[in-house]
Amino acid sequence: MVRIQINRSGLALILFIVLFSLSCNPTRKAIKAPLKEEGAEYLFHKLKEHELNFDFLSAKFSAEYENSGITLSFSGQLRIRRDSVIWISLTPMLGIEAVRIMISQDSVKMINRLDDTFFVGDYDYVNRFLNTNIDYDILQAFLIGNDLQSYENSKFRTSVDKGEYKLSTSERQKLKKFVRNSNENLKVYIQNIWLDAQTFKITFADVKEIRRENIKLEASYLHFDDIQGQLFPKNMEFFIRAGNNIRVKTDFGKIIINVPLQFPFKIPASYKQIK
Repeated sequence: MVRIQINRSGLALILFIVLFSLSCNPTRKAIKAPLKEEGAEYLFHKLKEHELNFDFLSAKFSAEYENSGITLSFSGQLRIRRDSVIWISLTPMLGIEAVRIMISQDSVKMINRLDDTFFVGDYDYVNRFLNTNIDYDILQAFLIGNDLQSYENSKFRTSVDKGEYKLSTSERQKLKKFVRNSNENLKVYIQNIWLDAQTFKITFADVKEIRRENIKLEASYLHFDDIQGQLFPKNMEFFIRAGNNIRVKTDFGKIIINVPLQFPFKIPASYKQIK
């Protein structure tokens, strides 16, 4: 069996790949009828009304990762307990699990079965190697096609763009009750959200921090499936635009919501910790 070595940078990239799996085609379909401009309060009400609402979510997925001419394909399983845990199992070959990841509000953990190692740390590790500035709320929101939950909504402008509603802000900050440390309190984001004019689902979103405008996260969503009366973006695409642009395409299947889940994560005693 070929053993694949995953260094610290590779570990961060693997984590990034599966956390931001986004839509297959970034082109947004415009509707024919002209739209009436609406206020931000109305559009946010409609956005929240049509967001995916769940306690537990599980799905199988296949993904393709592209960076600097390199393309990797893999499959896996995703489990989420809303606002609590994101659990991912990666199976890049022969259906055998290679990597297991568990993310909570303040920690990131990974087991690498290919080289018998594990990692336990926080978001500083991921952000340092990916050159980003993300937190659990951003990860979860981008992954399921919802808006951010712990950030304020009061400073958005509205417009109509290419047959869709657009919400824009240059001053989005985390609500004080969700701030865990002084660094989070200093973050101010520039964000744009495009909404389908009929379903009010997010079709495209981007976000960048004011202090780091050369780095932008983009998410595109298409091909929504009806999951127990709610729409979920089955196909997604994610871009991180920085020094090296990274692109990830993901197809979801067998999506199940609101069935209680387990999140097993036991580190074998023989595994070596990655510092």
